[in-house]
Amino acid sequence: MSRNVRKNPIWLGAVCLCLILAMPAWAQVNSSVPLPIPPGLDYMHSRIGAGPLSIHVLKIDRSNPQFRFTTSLARNTVLGLEPLSEQVRALDPSGRTPVAAVNGDFFVIRPGPYQGDPLGLQILRGELVSSPGSTCFWLDQARQPHIAKVRADFLAAWPDGVSISFDINQELAQDRAVLYTPTMGHCTRTNQALELVLEPESPWLPLKPGQTYRARIVSVTQDPNSVIPSDKMVLALSPEVAGRIPAVTPGTMLSLSLKTHPDLTGVDTAIGGRPLLVVNGMKETFGPNQPRHPRTAIGWNARHYFLVVVDGRQEGLSVGMSLPELADLMVELKCTDAMNLDGGGSSTLWLAGHIMNSPSDRQERRIANGLIL
Repeated sequence: MSRNVRKNPIWLGAVCLCLILAMPAWAQVNSSVPLPIPPGLDYMHSRIGAGPLSIHVLKIDRSNPQFRFTTSLARNTVLGLEPLSEQVRALDPSGRTPVAAVNGDFFVIRPGPYQGDPLGLQILRGELVSSPGSTCFWLDQARQPHIAKVRADFLAAWPDGVSISFDINQELAQDRAVLYTPTMGHCTRTNQALELVLEPESPWLPLKPGQTYRARIVSVTQDPNSVIPSDKMVLALSPEVAGRIPAVTPGTMLSLSLKTHPDLTGVDTAIGGRPLLVVNGMKETFGPNQPRHPRTAIGWNARHYFLVVVDGRQEGLSVGMSLPELADLMVELKCTDAMNLDGGGSSTLWLAGHIMNSPSDRQERRIANGLIL
């Protein structure tokens, strides 16, 4: 259900918000049949003439113990791309029913061997599948939400004490090392690297943040693009890094530490994004000349989570929002903390089997991952 309201400034104002929050907890999509939205959820769609703007807000009761967040990964591989609705359908049910979802992190969108790689942290049902980039959202073991910049301190250590830092499941950059897990896909896709195939001393998959693992080198090859066995991992070293380590031979034992700052030990769900919008009730500061685009954000206060999608790039429907305007909207919703997710053509809100917004590509974009309720 939508309501046309003329309101300045361009973001959602307090008067408009009060009107929308009074709407019943159901919505319609080109149909007279209400969507099956469970108690504890409120869907709000605001059509604002000034702009114009089309804003979608899902308010989630944090006290409802039935609700859980999880993440999705397109085609269950780091380099997959898939519309959000297909990711929801492919989700392992595990006795739970998805009720809502939004698109997730920024990702490598340019065609090439690493297209689809999420640019920030992702933890999928406890498995660390992507390294931290900068800002991310996660839930701790007590189900309390956090948004902060996370720094990886991933180290591979040799028996003589030499250690190197590494990333996880991404393109191998100059002067870097990358640990590839089976979730990466069939192979590493590197083009110049020393690659070490590793087997565990004890079970290690799925890989979890905060843990330390011992691994034995099974084989060593100067040939890039190694196959990643389903029960092993591959540590790829750029030529610069390979020149700084001891000679490697099969049978050598390594220690792999997956520490992060803050500590994410035991975290089951996390997803990257950027930038921060609201921190401790205060709007973040942004530079001048911020452009308007379709936007997606997550925020919360003591009582509710908010998933927000703002349509954009569509004349007559919605011009989108700048980051400062999006931060103002999250403050209007009384969020104490909020973070921007990927936007543009990726911005998508899925609710009870329907896409509720109007993606700017005129159809769902194939994206890397999602955040699912």
